[in-house]
Amino acid sequence: MQEPIKHQSSPAVACIFDLDGVLVDTAVYHFQAWKKLANSLGFDFTEAQNENLKGVNRMRSLDMILNWGGVDKSAAEKETLAATKNEWYVAMINKMTAAELLPGTVQLLADLKKEGVKIALGSASKNSAVILERTQLTHFFDAIVDGNVVSASKPDPEVFTTAAAMLGVPVASCIVFEDAQVGVEAAIAGKMKVVAVGTAANLKGANRYVKDLSEITVQEIMTLIKG
Repeated sequence: MQEPIKHQSSPAVACIFDLDGVLVDTAVYHFQAWKKLANSLGFDFTEAQNENLKGVNRMRSLDMILNWGGVDKSAAEKETLAATKNEWYVAMINKMTAAELLPGTVQLLADLKKEGVKIALGSASKNSAVILERTQLTHFFDAIVDGNVVSASKPDPEVFTTAAAMLGVPVASCIVFEDAQVGVEAAIAGKMKVVAVGTAANLKGANRYVKDLSEITVQEIMTLIKG
């Protein structure tokens, strides 16, 4: 009997996910660690200020916080402060579990994997490996691009274009999932489509807006990429 014709796979496409605020909610831990650091330097740090740090790397975040507090530090002192904040933060995230994943995360990643869509992480975090391991997400990713791999901060598109290159997928066939304005801008600069986790009022320029990843399907993603 003749063998059935196998289904031909579609051209390679890729989904690139930011980490904090998209797959997991670690913003609370960043806030607690930065607030502890600010308080140790004699000033306070608010949740509103923390919102401005979304998508910003550690040293740039520190510079912004010191500026808000009116504190001037040498380059060496800044390195020490950043390391101290990170120690506090890592201690917190080492207690994370899969229960802290945001709604829809596992289902969407599993569906993408089933359909053969390539998946990458594109995050400013230098602790992404720990977070992915603690929340049991590591196995979903074909590439991990984070603050240990790239140096330029969003809105520079380096983190996303590097991910596309590692996956071997053209930027036009990539879609980025972001919850920060600088991340949306980075994706646009990289010539990629963007799904924003948030509202149009706060995240301008995205192609689609969702409350969380439970609000979008693989089919809708494919339509967006091809549109």
